[in-house]
Amino acid sequence: MSKTPMDRLALIIVIIGALNWLLMGLFQYDLVAAIFGGSASFISRTVYTIVGLSGLYSISLLFRESAPVRD
Repeated sequence: MSKTPMDRLALIIVIIGALNWLLMGLFQYDLVAAIFGGSASFISRTVYTIVGLSGLYSISLLFRESAPVRD
């Protein structure tokens, strides 16, 4: 399956979000909140929203048909 630029961008954003969750789980440190002034700030909420939307978009990657392999 060839990935579109949108697929790649969504996966990159999801990976960044997953790394933030890893930091939260291991060290109780929210990198997004630390960078953008707290978890309730508008910018932090925007980043969280973008990560969530990227996750929803990435669900579609699970259900796409792969192109047949040609010999």
